[in-house]
Amino acid sequence: MNISVVIPLLNEEESIKELHNWIVSVMQSNQFSYEILFIDDGSTDKSWQIISELGEINPFVKGIKFLKNFGKSQALHAGFAKATGDVVITMDADLQDNPEEIPELFKMITTDGFDLVSGWKKKRYDSYFSKNLPSKLFNWAARRTSGVILNDFNCGLKAYSNTVVKHIDVYGEMHRYIPVLAKNAGFTNIGEKVVQHQARKYGHTKFGMNRFINGFLDLITIWFVSRFGKRPMHLFGALGVIMFIIGFGFAFYLGIDKLFLNPTGRLITQRPQFYIALSTMIIGSQFFIAGFLGELVLRSNRQQQRYFIKERLNLN
Repeated sequence: MNISVVIPLLNEEESIKELHNWIVSVMQSNQFSYEILFIDDGSTDKSWQIISELGEINPFVKGIKFLKNFGKSQALHAGFAKATGDVVITMDADLQDNPEEIPELFKMITTDGFDLVSGWKKKRYDSYFSKNLPSKLFNWAARRTSGVILNDFNCGLKAYSNTVVKHIDVYGEMHRYIPVLAKNAGFTNIGEKVVQHQARKYGHTKFGMNRFINGFLDLITIWFVSRFGKRPMHLFGALGVIMFIIGFGFAFYLGIDKLFLNPTGRLITQRPQFYIALSTMIIGSQFFIAGFLGELVLRSNRQQQRYFIKERLNLN
């Protein structure tokens, strides 16, 4: 199969049929073999009924329905697990992504050799202050922290080789950072294509302003995991050593001052330096222990992975 189109959706009953017909028209005109995977993320309208009707008409339409709204990342993860096409295209169901971009995205994966191609909505029809400006700040921060040079991380229109989607785990709200997840998994040939953005035709956006707060928190998480996920002691151990040295320095100063310089002065426990020394040494010890425990967890996981691989080889 050439292409799997994965479409997560939530309450998009007005646009599903139109999007389906548009995709089918593009596939037929380019003679692609395809499947369309609609992932219903707990819709409360007639979205699933429409998907079921399309599945009866078109054997290449498949659907997954969640019992409740789990989020776009979980919907994409489910779609990636079921996708069988050589190239996997993701797009939103609100008709803001143009299916006419699919042939060029397919070519960039199969001919140009990209592992992943992300769309760039260079000209947007959204509100500047509520979407465009925060999106620009968000993308700037993502570029700076991840090292992946893309202009639009959150564009729903993306193309992947099948190998990529089978080797990344999209969880939480990490759908914004799939290119970063792919890079961390070893897929570094990441491209970008300017795509046409269309104004929303039906309904309204399902994401509020909290997506920016959650996005930046997820960005911090993925930065930490990508940089220190395999060596937590490098971060926690370094912080612990620095804090402990600071605390020990204050304690050493208080001891010298009390024993030799000012033995008749205030009690050590009456001086603020004592509490600084005590707090920093305790915090430093906790940081160091956290790093040590992280290394033990990683070592345990590596041993389990080797065990499972050994069992699989024995079974074969």
